[in-house]
Amino acid sequence: MKKFTTADAEITMELGRKTGEWISRSGKGFTLALTGDLGTGKTCFVQGLARGLGVNEGYYITSPTFNIINEYPAGEMRLLHLDLYRLGEAGELEYLGFEELLGDDAVVAVEWPGLLIETGFEFDLRLDFQFDENFNREISLFPSGQAGSNLLSNVFHKN
Repeated sequence: MKKFTTADAEITMELGRKTGEWISRSGKGFTLALTGDLGTGKTCFVQGLARGLGVNEGYYITSPTFNIINEYPAGEMRLLHLDLYRLGEAGELEYLGFEELLGDDAVVAVEWPGLLIETGFEFDLRLDFQFDENFNREISLFPSGQAGSNLLSNVFHKN
């Protein structure tokens, strides 16, 4: 586990950008679970992730709260940004075609991943976002499996 404190949105985005660059270099799909209250920086992190993956600056990265899924081309990969806040049950994921979206070229970032976790889906990295007493963002990173551990040791080894 690694923990970071970020004082502003730019630093949160930078953390996402570094993550995206590493994933892009690996050339393999990757899954991220983003947990935390509203406004703690989940979408801000994904904005940086998108830039690190090579998503064109012409795409404005927003939370897919009402769309549920936003997909962006990222070079040879695809960024799938999901927000499951409005889903009522895990069965709705099947209706949305979630399984069909996955693949070796998919980087999947899921805000409010609880329903997906309930299905037994395993993420490569979980990021927990919260505010400290001074309203700085505290971001805790928990790897699962080799891909998540590799990311932490190769990208964030100096922190």
